[in-house]
Amino acid sequence: MLFTETSIKNMYVIDLEKKYDERGYFARTFCTDEFEAHGIRFSPIQSNMSFSKLKGTLRGLHYQVPTEEAKLVRCPRGKIFDVVIDMRTDSETYLKTSCNKLDSTTSQLLYVPPGCAHGFLTLENNTEVNYLVNALFNPGQERGIRYNDPAFTIPWPEEITTISEKDMSFLDYDTQKRI
Repeated sequence: MLFTETSIKNMYVIDLEKKYDERGYFARTFCTDEFEAHGIRFSPIQSNMSFSKLKGTLRGLHYQVPTEEAKLVRCPRGKIFDVVIDMRTDSETYLKTSCNKLDSTTSQLLYVPPGCAHGFLTLENNTEVNYLVNALFNPGQERGIRYNDPAFTIPWPEEITTISEKDMSFLDYDTQKRI
């Protein structure tokens, strides 16, 4: 695996190293030793997947406080525009945004560090996203950033046509800080 750090501290785009033969290829998608060699202690305890029927479906941007989730995200079918915002107040990249495209042909993964908000927009119909997480979901600790929050200028590349009521209802980030 080849790790490339993004504009957010400790967040990586991971390119898979494929070993080809007459059958096709083999690639490792997770290895504790390789992650630890990059300073990442990631012990997944849950595997999640989402399937979105329509292009333009937005999921997120979600994070948890105080139990923070780290994620390893992959798009094995379709294509997504993935967005991460650093919500760690002690981070040198606090409130920075990282945007990446993942699809089934690039064989890339994203490592999203704990304390970051994460979401994505589907760029194709019938898109599937898989991700490993290192903490259990706790509804009482869930927080969110609305896709069009004026505190962030997310350059969504396509029109958002489908979004949940919950994801639309998040308060402006500046208001959340005062609550």
